[in-house]
Amino acid sequence: MRCCACLSQQQTLQCSPSKMAAEEESNSRAPCLNFSSPGPLGNAQPSNNAHSSPATNEGSAGATGGAPRTAGHSNPQPGPDRGGGTDVRVEHSPNRQHTTPQSAGQSATAARAPTVAGGAATNMTASSVESPNIPSSLPSSPASAAVLVYREPVYNWQATKNTVKERFAFLFNNEVLSDVHFLVGKGMGVQRIPAHRFALAVGSAVFDAMFNGGMATTSTEIELPDVEPAAFLALLKFLYSDEVQIGPETVMTTLYTAKKYAVPALEAHCVEFLKKNLRADNAFMLLTQARLFDEPQLASLCLENIDKNTVDALAAEGFTDIDLDTLVAVLERDTLGVREVRLFGAAVRWAEAETQRQQYQPTPENKRKVLGKALVLIRFPLMTIEEFAAGPAQSGILSDQEVVSLFLHFTVNPKPHVEFIDRPRCCLRGKECSITRFGQVESRWGYSGTSDCIRFSVNRRIFVVGFGLYGSIHGPTDYQVNIQVIHTDSNTVLGQNDTGFSCDGSSNTFRVMFKEPVEILPSVNYIACATLKGPDSHYGTKGMRKVTHEAPATGTKTCFTFCYAAGNNNGTSVEDGQIPEVIFYT
Repeated sequence: MRCCACLSQQQTLQCSPSKMAAEEESNSRAPCLNFSSPGPLGNAQPSNNAHSSPATNEGSAGATGGAPRTAGHSNPQPGPDRGGGTDVRVEHSPNRQHTTPQSAGQSATAARAPTVAGGAATNMTASSVESPNIPSSLPSSPASAAVLVYREPVYNWQATKNTVKERFAFLFNNEVLSDVHFLVGKGMGVQRIPAHRFALAVGSAVFDAMFNGGMATTSTEIELPDVEPAAFLALLKFLYSDEVQIGPETVMTTLYTAKKYAVPALEAHCVEFLKKNLRADNAFMLLTQARLFDEPQLASLCLENIDKNTVDALAAEGFTDIDLDTLVAVLERDTLGVREVRLFGAAVRWAEAETQRQQYQPTPENKRKVLGKALVLIRFPLMTIEEFAAGPAQSGILSDQEVVSLFLHFTVNPKPHVEFIDRPRCCLRGKECSITRFGQVESRWGYSGTSDCIRFSVNRRIFVVGFGLYGSIHGPTDYQVNIQVIHTDSNTVLGQNDTGFSCDGSSNTFRVMFKEPVEILPSVNYIACATLKGPDSHYGTKGMRKVTHEAPATGTKTCFTFCYAAGNNNGTSVEDGQIPEVIFYT
């Protein structure tokens, strides 16, 4: 049988006819240099003989410290990470017909250039450096020497690994000593991955139970159709070497795999990666995954991001892909920084996508059906009558009765009951604060349609979200009220709400809130106004010109200064009157 390496390299190796004839007579002894059959290390197949044998025309070459092996196997993955190897030079020369292992120092003189042939990289290169021994089966040539160099594997790979970590890392995704294989993925994407029961059981309680528990499996091949190969390899990489290999495309599947096999340290790395890459355009997608994987800390961070960037988050493509429970969790929040009419528009977009997913026609009835309990969480009373009339009232999603009751809520007093929440959303985080400017409460303060007003300023930037007002002295009563904050110099109304409140007849104050927070800048004069319609109420006396609020946690002080508001103010002043409380966030 002819030497296939010689036939493929005719330009460098010239085979003599007489020698080829001798080889054909003893083809059972002639080697065939084939670089397409890797062994379990990606190296040559090992021999069972632990001792070296002399070089013969059968092609055996004894490697120092290793077992003999045929020259017909390749080393497609050379280098220290795959167990190392010894360079063997096969040199054609008229006078030299022997083979010898090349030492580390000698091999450095050869120019090694890995060549990819048929998808496998080989280390066979030509060299002019003479070797004292050449296999007798290879023909001689009068031409100048041509040497083919390939990496001879070394099987005591343990000697090249100085630490336990290095040795375990070497075994990752390696057939060496493997005693189990996983068929990961499904369909055409199934990947067969070698592993080691001991290494897996040490790193995972799930694997420990799988291999060593009372119902341990004895199978050497385990199917994992619900796991992505890339994620499973990331898990094994972590178990074998503590190295974390995650990216935007694999982090969610790796998190799922880490949870499935109870590897909390890898879970933490995945969550930390998601935190660092959390943005408004992916907040809803990550929120869905965080709820699915029961990651409350990540879910909380996603919700905070949505609070701060509500408009951008709602406009993101991933918003329409969330599930109904996630939509409900967002709509329930009081801290969304968006007008309610825009929130309704986003909910309609989600409903259109959901009807397609459920293969419904996108009719108003079906949109209402898929919105379900999310619809009542949209706070229609917080819209202006113009916003409601131009949008929700014409959408067909609300019933006729709901539309009528909401129009009545906007236009008449007393306002009829509606099934939708009228509590304002406050896009501010932190603890709500309030100050009281009166030291004592008295009875009988009357109303004739004139506004109670008081001028104030503060020493730092705050956001006013509402006032505390006194209620009736005649028992439980409903009041209609319009509250405002006015910029004194420009007479601009910065915030207002035409609403109502119920009191129980006590001397307590009752909260009346703005639809949106009103920004108050330091050292600027503003007027707080409240126009009440109802019976006589309690009022405050022994008023204070300066009131200071100190934050318990930080000690930060917010100082209010109150002054008389010129004009008709229904008698309210610094000393006595209405508007006893200001509710705010810093």
